[in-house]
Amino acid sequence: MMNRMFSHEQILIKRDGGLTPVVASALPCGVTAVFRVFIARIYGAYDGVFRLRADEDFGKHGGVSVPLEWITFENGHDVFEAEIKVSDFCDSNGGLFFYRYEFKTYYGERYCVSDGFSELSVNALPSERQLLVYGGDSDFAYAPRGIIYHIFVDRFCRSGKCEVKKTSVLNEDWENGVPEYAENNGGFLKNNTVFGGDLYGVAEKLDYIKSLGTELIYLSPIFDAYSNHKYDTGDYMKVDPSFGGDEALEYLVSEAKKRGIGIILDGVFNHTGDDSVYFNRCGTYPSVGAYQSKQSPYFGWYTFRNFPDDYECWWGIRILPRVRCDEPSYRKFICGEGGVIEKWMRKGIRGFRLDVADELSDGFICEIRETMKREDPDSVLYGEVWENASNKVSYGVRREYFRGKELDSVMNYPLRKAVIEYLKNGDYGTFRALLNDVYGTYPPFAVRLLMNFLGTHDTERIMTALAGAPSDGKTNRELATLKMTSEERERGTKLVRLAFAIVFTVPGIPCVFYGDEAGMEGYHDPFNRRPFPWGRENCEISDFIRALSVIRAENDAFADGGFLIREANADFAVLERKNKGGGVMTFVNRSEKEFTVCFDCPVNDLLNGERTAEKRIEPLSCAIVSFDGDLPEYETYQSEK
Repeated sequence: MMNRMFSHEQILIKRDGGLTPVVASALPCGVTAVFRVFIARIYGAYDGVFRLRADEDFGKHGGVSVPLEWITFENGHDVFEAEIKVSDFCDSNGGLFFYRYEFKTYYGERYCVSDGFSELSVNALPSERQLLVYGGDSDFAYAPRGIIYHIFVDRFCRSGKCEVKKTSVLNEDWENGVPEYAENNGGFLKNNTVFGGDLYGVAEKLDYIKSLGTELIYLSPIFDAYSNHKYDTGDYMKVDPSFGGDEALEYLVSEAKKRGIGIILDGVFNHTGDDSVYFNRCGTYPSVGAYQSKQSPYFGWYTFRNFPDDYECWWGIRILPRVRCDEPSYRKFICGEGGVIEKWMRKGIRGFRLDVADELSDGFICEIRETMKREDPDSVLYGEVWENASNKVSYGVRREYFRGKELDSVMNYPLRKAVIEYLKNGDYGTFRALLNDVYGTYPPFAVRLLMNFLGTHDTERIMTALAGAPSDGKTNRELATLKMTSEERERGTKLVRLAFAIVFTVPGIPCVFYGDEAGMEGYHDPFNRRPFPWGRENCEISDFIRALSVIRAENDAFADGGFLIREANADFAVLERKNKGGGVMTFVNRSEKEFTVCFDCPVNDLLNGERTAEKRIEPLSCAIVSFDGDLPEYETYQSEK
């Protein structure tokens, strides 16, 4: 079970006559919860009150005030608790709430519990904690033990079986070709230069992908579209012919299934391309598009300020007209009988990742999920959410992603930021804060399926982010050919290994962006989307990932173990995963000095197979050890060299 992020507070659920600690500040509907707080005896606290309120600006529920009952004295602290039925303040739809603890002292003044929980602040503003209540059918059985492998299809592998479309330009230099780029960020770009990767190429590399420990492949958009990235959908009902068409996807799904791998598609449902069946500004398709006529069956999908040339676009990008996702005919097209979701789920797809989920309505996401679960109860629905998804506000609306009827989980962008800030800059405060924020507020179903990544098609390559020269002040022309020095790559390789050690040992599912395991470098889009360097991989990283995958698969603590940052400073971090049978500890040394860890009993070194009571950890390296039973005591010593 997850350890609480704050040692002086506990939230427990009454079950079968006993009390079970919860994962985080998140409760299922219908339970009775106990809120327990530990206050240092020196404050002489009494007459405590637990106060809970609904989300002020967006809530539809009430609140409660319950006396805190003194129950015991423990380790210098008075222990108080309040018992609350969730149904007293929240219905089965769930909600977002905030709570605080207040006390009087023998001096007669009212005190509020501070963020430290064991300390009291005189007449302070209330220090509130978030509480998410969730309902729905969110706790389904599927819990992957393998990893997710994220592929940008055009740049992964060229099979030679597919023809390039007439509207595309082929760059045949797979080894050293530079992706098409604009002179200035945000400048016009056709994005029709391709390198020729396709789905048959992905299928050819399935054994390689499986060797990394992959259980799910997340594909960048594959539907028919003009661009190389396919985020400008032309036809949701067809796989792009340059990727091999529907036949290639069916073949890939079949071959992947033989290896125990499922396929997730990128669902780009917030906007289409202007060159599409539905908008058809270029007249490419035989349909009558919304741009061509107000009588088009697709006209209601879009918002025209002044027909036909002034229309609402995604972020003002004219080639991406925004769709009205709550328009009934569009919703039916995506989620209805014979619609987009149903068609591809029946082709064997295991799930979707929703592009720009913040711009889709809660009702639309609910309907997508309902359609998916009817086809496959174990399918997974991810959302692209860059911030904390438990309390996200977008366009003035508090989102309900984790109330149990929408997303199964999200892409864990805060984790990527935390890892980079720590390994690159030694910022352990941000590291702690971001991880505690996510793992302290997300419900268990979302934590279990979190997509934990270091890079995507939208971010700098992790090798460059950790060890490359800053991009500040450099033009795109300079960034297109800028390479890391041998010294930067040597350091970067060590830091990337440390980054993956963290990603593979925190709760959630590790996600590897194609080529990160091969040591690919590159700045912002499109320089992070170069072709995969087949035959030139950085095996120090890829072999390390294979070892981490085995460790995850063979240790149950990664499936159901609690999580705690036991230690984090500018030089050293210790992460813990523990369940009833034992656990795993990850020691991360980001310093230039050697550390020695001495345990009070032997532990298993999972990276080299040794059993030892003393472990030396070289500069910019890590150790992962397992133990049985109780957590071993340990001491760390830093070399003076």
